[in-house]
This record gives sequence, C-alpha cells and structure tokens, in this order.
Amino acid sequence: MIAIGCDHGGYELKQKILAHLRQRGVEYKDFGCDSTASVDYPVYGKAVAHAVASGECEKGIVICSTGIGISIAANKVPGIRCALCGDCFSAKATRLHNNANVLALGALVTGPGLALEIVDIFL
Repeated sequence: MIAIGCDHGGYELKQKILAHLRQRGVEYKDFGCDSTASVDYPVYGKAVAHAVASGECEKGIVICSTGIGISIAANKVPGIRCALCGDCFSAKATRLHNNANVLALGALVTGPGLALEIVDIFL
C-alpha cells in the first residue's frame, strides 16, 4: 500500500496521481489534505512518513508547491528517506542507490505528465 499526502499547493496534482494509481490498480491510503484551502504541510508530510516508518504502508508520496518543505517534514521521522525528484533519472537512482521510501514532488515545478512518470518509476 502507498501512503499519499499533500498540502493545499499539492492538492490538484495529488488528485491526478490518485486517479493514475486507481487506473493502475495500486492500493493507497490518502492522508489529505482534501481541498485547496490553506493548511500546514508538516501535518501531512509527517502523517505519510509515520505510515511508512511504522510499516502500515510500503512507500509514500508527499506533495507541496515546491516539494521542499514537505520533504523536510517527512525526513524528520526516523527511518524515512524522502527524496525530492523532479526528473525520471533521479526517481530511478534514488530507489536503486539511496533506497528512498518516500517520494516528494513539487506541484508548481513538475508538470502532471512528468509527475506521473516519476511516480511510476519510483513505485
């Protein structure tokens, strides 16, 4: 199972990723947020990270406007190796060489088409 969460800046991209995961038959648990209303990214980054660190979920995806803040929040949880990826090579390399268990995406810096490719490679 994949844990996924975002702040308001990542909400629209998260919705596209969720549709993509459903289409591929990938099970996921959505930790929010549930709209574009302003929220604090650490709440959602840490929720996803705790789900992965506890073993509830195998991997995680976190999204904010840049991917930076939410990746920092996720990486504060022991056992989490969250990598911000904006290209396919980084997504593949971080899984192979760094054993990253959470993917961070920046919704304002990575378009939806590329983001879906990155998700597929990371998972």
